[in-house]
Amino acid sequence: MRRRYTWHIFQSIEYSGEQAQIKLYNFLGYLMDNFTPSSSERNLISHIFRENEVCRDVEWERYFCYKNIEVPDIYSGPHLTFPLTAEQAVGLVEAFRNKKQLHSRYVLQLLLETWKQLRMLPNINRISTCHSKEITICGDLHGQLEDLLLIFYKSGMPSLEKPYLFNGDFVDRGKDSIEILIILFAFLLVYPSDIYLNRGNHEDHIVNLRYGFTKEVLTKYKMHGKRILRLLQKIFSWLPLATVIDQKVLVLHGGISDVTDLAVLARLDRHNYVSALRPPKKRHQSSSGLSIDSDMDDDVLSNNKIFQRRASLTFPKAFGTRDSFQNRSLQDFSERIKTNVGEEIKRKQSIFIFDTAEKDTCPSASCESVNSDNSKDEWKQILDLLWSDPMIQDGCIPNEVRGGGCYWGPDVTEDFLNKHNLQLIIRSHECKQDGYEFCHNRKVLTLFSASNYYDVGSNRGAYVKLGPDLVPYLIQYQASSMTRELSMRQSVGRTERSALKVLREQLFAHKSDLVCAFKKYDSENTGLVSMSDWASAVESVMHLGLPWRMLCSQLVASKTSDGLIDYQEWFNELAIKGHNMDHIDQSLLETLYRHRSTLETIFRIVDTDNSGFITIEDFRQTWKLLSVYLKMAITDEAISDLAITIDSNKDGSIDIDEFMEAFRLTDKKSRLERGRSMFMGTATDLTKLEGDPNI
Repeated sequence: MRRRYTWHIFQSIEYSGEQAQIKLYNFLGYLMDNFTPSSSERNLISHIFRENEVCRDVEWERYFCYKNIEVPDIYSGPHLTFPLTAEQAVGLVEAFRNKKQLHSRYVLQLLLETWKQLRMLPNINRISTCHSKEITICGDLHGQLEDLLLIFYKSGMPSLEKPYLFNGDFVDRGKDSIEILIILFAFLLVYPSDIYLNRGNHEDHIVNLRYGFTKEVLTKYKMHGKRILRLLQKIFSWLPLATVIDQKVLVLHGGISDVTDLAVLARLDRHNYVSALRPPKKRHQSSSGLSIDSDMDDDVLSNNKIFQRRASLTFPKAFGTRDSFQNRSLQDFSERIKTNVGEEIKRKQSIFIFDTAEKDTCPSASCESVNSDNSKDEWKQILDLLWSDPMIQDGCIPNEVRGGGCYWGPDVTEDFLNKHNLQLIIRSHECKQDGYEFCHNRKVLTLFSASNYYDVGSNRGAYVKLGPDLVPYLIQYQASSMTRELSMRQSVGRTERSALKVLREQLFAHKSDLVCAFKKYDSENTGLVSMSDWASAVESVMHLGLPWRMLCSQLVASKTSDGLIDYQEWFNELAIKGHNMDHIDQSLLETLYRHRSTLETIFRIVDTDNSGFITIEDFRQTWKLLSVYLKMAITDEAISDLAITIDSNKDGSIDIDEFMEAFRLTDKKSRLERGRSMFMGTATDLTKLEGDPNI
């Protein structure tokens, strides 16, 4: 039971974060659709949508220019020459094992060659196990280099005799995502017929903004990081969508739905989908015959009236016609959104619903509808493939937990396999405690290769070997030596403590809602509730389905002699510790803490030059966006106070990392803040804390 609820805590919080990211992105998309191009709010976020549009390949070649970048003599990392050799690929693995970094010149050159190679591949790779070859299939790695190194140690380096298939989600969360990509791309170039890469839902620049890959690249490559990220967006869009082995086993990242059709997936233009979270804006021909591309300024696009508005994905009904929003400011919009958006955002339904909003008319006869029926169908195919999860019940329903894709049942699997003459689906996308899990009468295998994903000891990783008999042979492992030294009881206890820490952070983040819920049971305003009422109130706010009565003794220390819970004292044990924040309104600090991931994502979007700093004015715009999105009133005075406080050196700019670090939850009794926050540490970080009895 302890192991089960610990797992439930981690997984529920992970999926709620994905849902929040998708909601934020579609909210920003709604603003893009309904504001005039000249508005400052639209300009603030327009660059992330321009990157999601299709442009000619020739315009990307300037981004690959590496010849003018010099490698200094002092550089001690690996050197690359092209075409790459197997020895160089293995050398990269050893260099990264020894914590060396590849120079940006070589990174750009490697990306150029990878881009050329990926463009030659079909949407669905078809491979064979002939000559008695075993194919090694790996699931999510999520930037955890230790796991990839262990797989290579156990199974051997990729080669002609040892082909590999990596099933997406190479990046985000872990700290070595770029190194994993470099290794996989290097082996792809050396063995193009023996290394296969499928795209995952995290091979998406919008998702990377929230889950760490964008920040990692900009930190490691300060000079050319922005160019590297732009190139990776292009490369991600060229990754194959699925792989079929011996015409019988389908390998894809997320899953299928009741409308998934391999024939449709095989013929669509996958590189149009730079982000799967939003249909692409297609290139059109102007009346003069000139091609209009996505790198042009939004104002130019608007003046030519070439592009039609994209449909909103978040809101099933528009707030009104597009004309009603002409020349409106975000402040005007916020008044209208308060009564409408909140309810739509909170609705527990699939976010991916097309808007029926009125579209611009296009003056050119050659204009193609951005959201034609064919385009919608293609986009849904990709969305389902990257984001879906299997369920026990029959049928196919929207994936409300993640916010994208669907849940599909055993009957959908059976129909799909029969239709395409297949016998097994291998997918990833979900962390499993044993590293793998069969479902749907053993016709669907989930494979997850990032061990210790939520915390050290939380789960094993696994990979599978598939020979000509097509019977999966599974290998499990854990990449941390620490976990191998712990007993089962110690391992469960350690992971449980980490999960409870994460849960307490989430409970505190919902403090105001919880207090309101408690007061419904505390009619006399005594500040006390029974354990049963406490459990009911917490579940009514958190919706996590956890055994709250059992968890109560571990979460709440403030109890009276007769067993009642002092909920006010419970919250007083926790506080936000900010640098020089004593004079800032406490409710504002709590709001910031609760939505810190969303706030950081907006910061990264606003930071158009990827410098890690934003101006005071951009800081104000960020808070305006956040206040509308969260339907809360933040006064200009409060924003000014916050900006002045954060800008401690008075240089007129704000360091994003320092700002986010300024807000941490501290526990006065157990020094909870010194433990590991979810996805913010590594096994090696935790070894340093082993001797601390307070962790």
